[in-house]
Amino acid sequence: MAVESIISSDYWKELQITPQDIEFLHNHLFEIETPLTTRELTTVLIHERNRAEHFALQQRRQAGGRIYHPKDTYQAGDELVFPAFDWKRGRVLEARAGRNPDVGEFEVIAVQMEDGDKRLFASKLAVHALNEEPASVETNDFDPDAILRVHGHALDKKLEASLQNDENILRIAGRWFPRALLISVNVGHLNLAEAVLDMAGGEPLPTNALLKDVSLPEGVNPKLAEFSLNLALQEDGRFDEVGPAGEVLWCLRRLEPEEVRETPMHLRYSPIEYDRNALDDEMLALEKQLDDELSDDDSTGRHEEAREVTLALIYPHLRAGTLPLSNRIRSLFPTAYESPRVRFTLVDGKTGQRIPGWVVRQQKYVYGLRDWYKANALMPGSLVVIRRGKKPGEVIIEAKTHRSTKDWLKTVIVGADGGVVFAMLKQPVSAEFNDRMAFAIPSFEAVDQVWRQEERRPFEQLVVNLIRETSKLTPQGHVHAQELYSAINIVRRVPPAPLFALLATKPEIQHIGDLYFRINE
Repeated sequence: MAVESIISSDYWKELQITPQDIEFLHNHLFEIETPLTTRELTTVLIHERNRAEHFALQQRRQAGGRIYHPKDTYQAGDELVFPAFDWKRGRVLEARAGRNPDVGEFEVIAVQMEDGDKRLFASKLAVHALNEEPASVETNDFDPDAILRVHGHALDKKLEASLQNDENILRIAGRWFPRALLISVNVGHLNLAEAVLDMAGGEPLPTNALLKDVSLPEGVNPKLAEFSLNLALQEDGRFDEVGPAGEVLWCLRRLEPEEVRETPMHLRYSPIEYDRNALDDEMLALEKQLDDELSDDDSTGRHEEAREVTLALIYPHLRAGTLPLSNRIRSLFPTAYESPRVRFTLVDGKTGQRIPGWVVRQQKYVYGLRDWYKANALMPGSLVVIRRGKKPGEVIIEAKTHRSTKDWLKTVIVGADGGVVFAMLKQPVSAEFNDRMAFAIPSFEAVDQVWRQEERRPFEQLVVNLIRETSKLTPQGHVHAQELYSAINIVRRVPPAPLFALLATKPEIQHIGDLYFRINE
């Protein structure tokens, strides 16, 4: 009988993790003394559940009586089970002597089957193929990979929730292990680990590199020693685990860049209340295109994993030396099971320069590009290409640079009174840019002073003022929503949706089509 008739697809869909499952996995981890990921434990559990259901079925089949073997002797009233007849049951009615010179002495039993049929079987027959034990249920159709493809994610979540509620098992860097097997790691060991990382000068190191200098007891399982040290490091505030998923890397928290430990000033957003229903389809489409990390995850939709994305920078990321982790961009960068910060390498696609980079997962930005932006003379609106790296833990970035030329650009000028003025001036340009989002900024320091002032200005007033200022640069006297988004982010961090909602609902702002707006004086 095929396994699909034993365990249906609904079985895996409706499966609930039991205490017996957790106990079995505990024992499995004790036996192998190797930490396992949730997916690895899910795979082990699928195999165990299949074995248990297989065994339970055989038990149920045999519960109705003895298995019929031609070699045995039976009497009237005996209850038998017949594997050759799909494990049907029957009751012996009578037994009599059989006659067949070719076979020798044997008996014939008459059996009333559970379906009402009456059948005759041989007994006391020493040589017969059915005297062997019945073959196990076929498992050729059991495909754990297929089960994982369909149900793996849901099973992982159920198992993870159960394991997290078990105080006797621990997870480090996505791997689980019984607490009882851990090796004692003391303060002296941790001080040695700190010294090793200090000598590395902020460069993260794997656990096995630390174990060379942190002398744990000899003769223990290396995996056990590594897991024990990982737990001790995780529980000590001096250390930060910064490896991507599947890799454990340790760094001293005090040696991490300040912009990694704390969100840079230019990326901090004070939430603005707005009605999302006010955004029309054009606005929603533009919101996706802008790749703002602060955009609502549910509203911006799911993106297929891209191999390359071209992004137009806004001032906050240019100033902070960061990139946004929007829905579309996030899949290009390494992530982690638990670590809030991930250390990786950025590679310049033109020069091959390698730049230490950090993914700050919770705040959704990538840090490490301030010097690179400056070296390539980038400005708000400059285009940056992001591609998957050739190796795990690497991401390729490229500025679309060219020989410097002069071009007419919207230029941000800060007056003596601290006011912001936009003017069309010829500026040196060394990289391709998005026409609507491009702004030349002669002095970042002057703009930063305005930034601190504009944080206190009412948002509606700020928007109206900037529409007036930017619309002066065109003969038509209007401004596109994309241009306004880039302009506002020069003086205050604002995602697209609150801005677009205000443009759609404020009476004095008139929409004249194709996301162009002007003040209705």
